[in-house]
Amino acid sequence: MTEDFYCDEVLSGKTTVRKVMETENVLAYYHTKPFYPIHIVTIPKKHIASLITLEEADNNLLLELFGVIKQVAATVTQEHGACRVITNIGKYQDSKHLHWHIVHGNPLK
Repeated sequence: MTEDFYCDEVLSGKTTVRKVMETENVLAYYHTKPFYPIHIVTIPKKHIASLITLEEADNNLLLELFGVIKQVAATVTQEHGACRVITNIGKYQDSKHLHWHIVHGNPLK
């Protein structure tokens, strides 16, 4: 796997995903290898390495990203009663592309 699965595989179209929601700048889709019964990934379509590398010029994109996360999380909560919204940074971040997990249920593994 490369350092950026999202740019190299998902956004390039090499890996097909089941979309949950899409805007001009943001994509939410079901995780290709879920760790939870409900596991949705939300990414900006622009490459941003991490939450801590965001720049002031990314503020509007960040608002759009959080708007999608909010809508998806609200739907998951309405359908299942609860959810978690998770991001990882540094060595915890397998793919070096800003992304958020919206999950429900106990880990599958």
